[in-house]
Amino acid sequence: MTEFADVVDRVRDQSPLVHCITGSASINYVANALLAAGARPMMTDTGDDAPHAVRSAAALLVNLGTLSSDAATAILPTLEAAHALALPWVLDPVGIGSLPTRTALARQLASLRPTAIRCNPSEALVLAGDGQGGSGPDNTAPFEDAVRAARPLASRLGAVLAISGPGDLVTDGCRSQQISSGHALLQRVTGTGCALGALVAACCAVADPFLATVTAHAWLGSAAELAAAEASGPGDFAWRLLNALDSVLPEAVAATASRR
Repeated sequence: MTEFADVVDRVRDQSPLVHCITGSASINYVANALLAAGARPMMTDTGDDAPHAVRSAAALLVNLGTLSSDAATAILPTLEAAHALALPWVLDPVGIGSLPTRTALARQLASLRPTAIRCNPSEALVLAGDGQGGSGPDNTAPFEDAVRAARPLASRLGAVLAISGPGDLVTDGCRSQQISSGHALLQRVTGTGCALGALVAACCAVADPFLATVTAHAWLGSAAELAAAEASGPGDFAWRLLNALDSVLPEAVAATASRR
């Protein structure tokens, strides 16, 4: 259990800079979540700047949530620069399936060996070639179907795959772990899933990808439980979640990561 606590301590001690190419609907919340966790955000998605900016980063997040023309142009050269530096990078293929440009790009990116992929069951099944996608960014696929596809998909892509659901599943194709934590209010605040992808990137900057991804999910889940205990609804839950990302004890995160 101490290994999960150590990842939280390392993020807070080292303050890794995470370059985020992420959706405009959640960019502010993602930045604040990283700061609350102890990491540092850099939000740049233009074709001119992003490939240069990533050279200062410790990790990269590529989130397709509100894919702009600038971001679509910038992603591949930014990723090339990140690969040259051997930076860990996380793919969050939000809403793929029904949108042809986003879906094709997500499949291309998934083939470029992301360190980790964070997705919901519908998105996982699209990447596995066995699904049509959800309703916009919302999941419509059974969690159990995605779980069955998870190990072979992670092995084929050479990535840690994290699927959000009733109990989040993290697998690298060999090791697997489910994390039972979180709260229903996470689904009622824009940006919490995007913030989780950024937190995975921050943890990957300081730890083994599988350990990092499990820790990030347990960290957000623990924080959500703390926030929900005092929240009256989604509005104050949103800011309480930021407070909890800052205040949650590493030992609590470790206990959540080990919860069955």
